Amino acid sequence: MPMARLDKLRIAQPIGFVKRFLNTKVDLGKYDPTQVGLMNENCIAVNENDHVTGQISKMECHLNENGPPLHRAFSLFLFNSNKELLMQKRASSKITFPGFYTNTCCSHPLFCEREMDDTDALGIKKAAQRRALYELGIPEEQLPISLMQYITRVHYKAPSGELWGEHEIDYVLFAQQDVKLNVNKNEVSEVQWVSLENLQDFMDKCMISGTPLTPWFQLITKTQLRNWWSNLHRLNDLCDHKNITRF
Repeated sequence: MPMARLDKLRIAQPIGFVKRFLNTKVDLGKYDPTQVGLMNENCIAVNENDHVTGQISKMECHLNENGPPLHRAFSLFLFNSNKELLMQKRASSKITFPGFYTNTCCSHPLFCEREMDDTDALGIKKAAQRRALYELGIPEEQLPISLMQYITRVHYKAPSGELWGEHEIDYVLFAQQDVKLNVNKNEVSEVQWVSLENLQDFMDKCMISGTPLTPWFQLITKTQLRNWWSNLHRLNDLCDHKNITRF
């Protein structure tokens, strides 16, 4: 995104942002301080057509009382050479969906030029690379941008308790690579490699043990995940960059 356009969006957002922030009374003292600090990051606010409307803090775009506001996100699905999917359990210190199992890495691109490049979702891929390093310790050279495949976008909304929630245009990214992990325990409590054949068994065991699955992972799994997973060798034929699937 050109810097001139980015500057206009920065100027356009603050009045509404400040108004919402002043009306918000949230006791953050009970949460992990590292996670609270991350709530100051600026996410990318968008409309339902995924057009950028401005910037908004991570905290503001996850408060149910605000909607929550629609913003961009990504869901990375990383497979090894055995076609097993890396699943992570979100740490109990996470503010939204703590203790939930989900796909490899799920987060947000930031409101900055580097992560707002829309060319083949390049900015989204850079955000995924940044967070994969932060959460899972995957070095950038083991997960280069060239390995990431932008599949499609999904639009969903889901609460995480009474206070917090998600409302996202979620970019689905696939990559296949053997990697070394160095898990950040403030983000991830455990990981598992799961085969397509064992996916349902894994999900059933999560249900029996009382370990929830994130809503976006459930929605993607119920629709296209198995089809994409079965066709890792020809994902180019299955990509849909034009449409946004609404849940």
